[in-house]
Amino acid sequence: MNGGFIGQGPGEGTVKKHLPDAHADFIFAVAGEEFGMILCLFLLCVFGFIVLRSLSRLFEENNMFIVLAVTGLMVQFGLQAVINMASTLNLMPTKGMTLPFISYGGSSLLALAIAMGMVLGLTRRRIGEYA
Repeated sequence: MNGGFIGQGPGEGTVKKHLPDAHADFIFAVAGEEFGMILCLFLLCVFGFIVLRSLSRLFEENNMFIVLAVTGLMVQFGLQAVINMASTLNLMPTKGMTLPFISYGGSSLLALAIAMGMVLGLTRRRIGEYA
């Protein structure tokens, strides 16, 4: 990436002209070049926060179905983000996975929205559960 710390500015990057599917599979590289390392670290922290916050909610849960369902959904979400970022940074071969909620793609966005809705529904606090 040629973005440096603060990036080259929105729309000023040139890597999108050379990458295949720069709007979907390699959006992390485009964002890194145009907005810099600041946005890349911010995205990494947001994905980490989402995964860790939802998994920390499970320590209070007694229902094993909810624990297993939410754990599976959040591992899928976290691994999809890690795999996309790692393949963009040439740490592993490309897999064609989108960056959750960032990359262009209707079916991926719909599947992630349904999965996050399930996580929110499963981890909500129920009436009478806690004081």
